[in-house]
Amino acid sequence: MKRSDIKRRPLADTVLSSLEPEAKEYRETYGIDRIYFVVAANGRKRWEFRYKRIADGKWSWLGLGGYPEISAKRAREKAAEAIELIERGVEPANQKQAVKKAQEAATETLFRSVAAAWLEKKEKGGRAESTLDKIHTYLQKDILPALGDMQVHDITRRHCAYLLASIEARSAFNVAKKTRGWLKEIFSQAIAKGMMEYNPASELLAIAAEAPKTKQYPHLLEPELPDFLRAMQTTTSRLIARTAAWLTIWTASRPGMVRWAEWTDIDLDEGVWSVSAAKMKMDRDILIPLPDQAIAALRELHELTGRGRYLFPGIGQKTAVISENTINKVFAGVGYKGKLVGHGTRHTASTLLREHEWTKDHIEMQLAHKEGGISGLYNKAKYLSQRRHMMQWYADYLDALAAGMTEALRIEFKSKVNAG
Repeated sequence: MKRSDIKRRPLADTVLSSLEPEAKEYRETYGIDRIYFVVAANGRKRWEFRYKRIADGKWSWLGLGGYPEISAKRAREKAAEAIELIERGVEPANQKQAVKKAQEAATETLFRSVAAAWLEKKEKGGRAESTLDKIHTYLQKDILPALGDMQVHDITRRHCAYLLASIEARSAFNVAKKTRGWLKEIFSQAIAKGMMEYNPASELLAIAAEAPKTKQYPHLLEPELPDFLRAMQTTTSRLIARTAAWLTIWTASRPGMVRWAEWTDIDLDEGVWSVSAAKMKMDRDILIPLPDQAIAALRELHELTGRGRYLFPGIGQKTAVISENTINKVFAGVGYKGKLVGHGTRHTASTLLREHEWTKDHIEMQLAHKEGGISGLYNKAKYLSQRRHMMQWYADYLDALAAGMTEALRIEFKSKVNAG
């Protein structure tokens, strides 16, 4: 419909929807309260209100919104609101800007916004990806659903207490502990920015549920290993998963370290894996010797994943690497669900090596345990050559157990303990 065909005002909806654009943008008076309907050259339509500015009495325009998002009825309501502001001595345009700023400020002080800024700082601080992965997971799973849409200054200790109680209710005591620390940091950042005055997460430890005494991870002792190792040799798990599982066995490394291992950290020619302090639960880097069995398996894996960053990339997952349950599923798939988990391989290795009288310091360094006291501060020994010998012995010993350990072999292995 051309605007020259308009017969009556106020403009009917059929007229508003059918008005055709022209070479230049044009305005048509709606017919009530100085409301105008604007049709742009590209066909877009919007509402405007004409009013006199309070400061100088000059005519000006106030946008009321686009059409058809803003109906004629709503445009009249917004014009009436503007007239009321003018009668109160308030400039409509200034009010609009003030509302916009208030909305932006309210968004900035939402807990989810403050948490996002805190997390961004963590990411820039060089935190291990495995740690950031955990933070992302529990922010999305627990923290943001409970607090995300609240203003930080409205959050009380009771809100935080309810959140922690819900996590403890599913016996996730370690998650609850980490969440307490994260909340304190997030609120501290908000306090520093002047968004709130006190930290509602500051006293949560006083009401934290007591976690049950730590239980050892399911693990196997030497008599149980032959059947398990033979079962592992027939696993049907895909290459990425089974190699990750074997690497935890051969190196006694934490599953998280294995999952996030990068090809740039692996030197297959030297048979060593370099793990930075940022990825460790320690304040120092560590070199992990790779036995021949691990080197051979990683060379095969390199054909599949070597062009990427990670040894064990995730497939169709939210994280860049395999999930934390992948290794456990490999063990479960060969009949050892509940009998062995990834962390349990560290118990198995520690127990077997100690029973065969390997040096305690070498075992502790391989397990990346931090020594306590003054010696822990100053003992920077890597024991790399000794651990290389020890872990090759361990991998060979496991092979012998799977093949059927003879008394002659047992004596031969005993002679090699601490002989490297």
